Order: sequence, then structure tokens, then C-alpha cells
Amino acid sequence: MATNWTPDSWRNAKGIHMPEYRDAVALAATEETLRNYPPLVFAGEARNLTEDLAKVVEGRAFLLQGGDCAESFAEFHPNNIRDTFRVILQMAVVLTFAGKVPVVKLGRMAGQFAKPRSAPTEVKGEVELPSYFGDIINDIEFDAEGREPDPARMVRAYSQAASTLNLLRAFSNGGYANLKQVHAWTHDYMGRSPWAQKYKETADRIGEALDFMEACGITPETVPQIKGTSFYTSHEALLLPYEQAMTRQDSLTGRWYDTSAHFLWIGDRTRFEGSAHVEYLPGIGNPIGMKCGPSLEPDAMLRMLDTLNPGREPGRITLISRYGYDKVESGLPKLVRAVQREGHPVIWSCDPMHGNVIKSDSGYKTRPFERILAEVRGFFAVHRAEGSFGGGIHIEMTGQNVTECTGGAVAVTDEALADRYHTHCDPRLNAAQSLELAFLLAEMLNQELNERARKAA
Repeated sequence: MATNWTPDSWRNAKGIHMPEYRDAVALAATEETLRNYPPLVFAGEARNLTEDLAKVVEGRAFLLQGGDCAESFAEFHPNNIRDTFRVILQMAVVLTFAGKVPVVKLGRMAGQFAKPRSAPTEVKGEVELPSYFGDIINDIEFDAEGREPDPARMVRAYSQAASTLNLLRAFSNGGYANLKQVHAWTHDYMGRSPWAQKYKETADRIGEALDFMEACGITPETVPQIKGTSFYTSHEALLLPYEQAMTRQDSLTGRWYDTSAHFLWIGDRTRFEGSAHVEYLPGIGNPIGMKCGPSLEPDAMLRMLDTLNPGREPGRITLISRYGYDKVESGLPKLVRAVQREGHPVIWSCDPMHGNVIKSDSGYKTRPFERILAEVRGFFAVHRAEGSFGGGIHIEMTGQNVTECTGGAVAVTDEALADRYHTHCDPRLNAAQSLELAFLLAEMLNQELNERARKAA
């Protein structure tokens, strides 16, 4: 743990992309309320995730991180949680079957409520109001009262996160994630996708393997891994008053943990030396991530790694690259080489979403699927060339049948974006596009693992 660190030491550093609450008394009362609420996750769960991620560092597992761009109060529904969860299960099955390695499943769920914005205010006509920073801070409607940051929203976000986690735990260990249900995870509306048929073929082969294993006496009752799965939650550690209120000292180890999620990450906009967010993260025992984009130079990255993980604990740090499809192969290699030279044990994960946002002809913000896929290909090409392991994927997706990203086998056209464009912030892959990405990603992962095995032989 960082020396001279306390849960509130971030308040002495430079904090950006956080709201200014006018009512300091209400803010203090909200923070006190949250400090007395039960933790959402437990220190032991965070330690288990670190152990699982350490296997990814070694090339013995793969990290799949996905979920909402920004969770909302309006879309909070058990069916939406279930549908996103089962798409992640489908993607994990495809990746496990192709790569023959376990997949660490990490949801952008149960806490991804706050979003940094490029400008503090938004102007419509002659009216200027605070920008929408996520439902945990203010309202998406362009209204003076709703756009005023309200600390009480943190309590509502906590309640929704608790309910979401309760349902995810039930799905993970209550029978829904049983591999015997592998056929049941397909969404009805995905019938038009050729990848749905390919998934059915994969599920058939898994079913046959399970039948054979059962004949040999290996059943979900004798092998618990068949009937359940580990599922972890994550979000960007952006709203630090909330994160501090959820930070608790573990009674077993004495170490501090942020109990709002298993995994927290720092974004590209708040990742700078001396920032409040960089001050906060080193003191918590959770595994953490750091976004790496074109603005990050190797020396600055190495200093950040020394700050965030001075003990060089395997599984603690995930570097999430987000360059854009046309910049990843020119920008990423120098960071990979610096990490290899200094021997930092990190996971390299690809975020192919944030560098590939465009404004469509119809006026909607979108992400072309071919650009997303091109960045994934470029990411793996860099790691093959540098002899490192591309060990993860970080995507914004949903189980809903949305039309927010163009392209894919079930082609979403520019004209079709208006049909079901529901996101509260950035465009997300729908279930069909997510599954298509999983199959294409599986091919690249399989090639990478085979190449590593060949070199090790």
C-alpha cells in the first residue's frame, strides 16, 4: 500500500472531471450515509480477481471486460442485466473454446454511472447548462434543475448497484451460468446473424463434450466449475467522493479496498501526474486499470506504473490501450517495449471503442464495426511483433437489440441508427455484433497462443 496515504488524501491533489456541488452540507451528509452502508463487494473477492488476473499476465488466461458505456437509472431492469450478462457468457464460451484458456469475466456493470466529458457545460440555443456527467451526478435531460449536480444521486446509484450485484451473483451461481444451459443463452432476435448459427455449432460441440464427461461421472454436481462461474464488476474511478465513502479497511489484512467494485480504472483524461485520481488509486488493494492513448509517452507511463504498482504485484495492473484503428500500430509498440524493458508485470488489454467514434451523416455519434475490428487486429499484430501477450479486450456493449454502432454481419446502416439508439453516452455494440467480435477475436487469440507455444517449444 502507498505510504502516507489515506482515503481522503486525494482531496489535496488536483481533481478534474468531477462536479462542483453547491450544497456542501448535503454532500457531507450523503458521504456519511454511504460510509455507513454495507460494502458492495468484499476484499477477498478483489484478491481472488487479482489472482485470476495474474494468470492473464502469464498468458494462461484471457480477460474479457464489457458492459455499458454509462449505466442509467431509466434502463435499470432485470432483463437488461440478464441480457448483457448472457452475451458476456456467450463471448466467454467462444473465447474459451477457441483458445483453450480460462476467460476472466469482468463487467462494466453495477457502478459505471459517471462519465468524463470534453466540456463542463453544454449550450443549446441561448441556454448554457452543466454537461451531463452520468446519472450518479445529474440528469440527461437538458433542464436547469436536472443538470444541477445532486449528491443524493450517489445513494440511488449505490442502491441500483447493490440490486444489480445481487442479480449477477444469482445468475453466476444459481444455475443460469451452468454450461448445460449454453444453448439457452442465445437471444431470440439474433436469428438473422450467421454468427448465431456458428455459436449453435460451438454449443453443440460443448454439449457433446459434456454428455461424454457425464458418462464418465463428471457432472455439475461433482465439478462445480460446470454449473457456475466467477463474475466480477468494474467501473471508472471518477467520482472520488463516492469512491472514498465506499473505501473500507480489510479486517484480515489491514489493507484498504474500494468496495464499490472489484476492479477500478483511471481514464485517459484523469491520468496525469499529480491528479487526485492518481493519488487515490495506489492506496487501494483492488486490481486497477489505466487507459493508454496517443498522448501517453513511455517515460510518463513507467512513472505511473511505479506509482500505481510499486511492489510489481502480478495481476494488479491492466493497461488498456485506446488509440483508434489508424494509430494503434504506430503508437502502441513504444509502450510495449518500455514495459518489457523495465519488467513490469502487466496485462495488455485492447479498448477498440473510444478511439473510433465518428459523427454519422445522419447526425448520430457512432462507431463503425470495421474500425473496431481493425483496431483489434492492429493490437494483436503489435503484440505478435513485439513478443508480448495481448491478453484482454475492453468493450462497450449491451444485450439489448440496439442500433448504435454501424456495420457487422447484421449490417446496421447509417439510416438505421435512429431505430433503436438508446445509449446515455457513447454507442455500444449490440448482442449480434458482440458475438461476431468474439468469434473474430477467438481466431486472433488462437493464433497468438499457438505462436507462443511454438516459440516456447
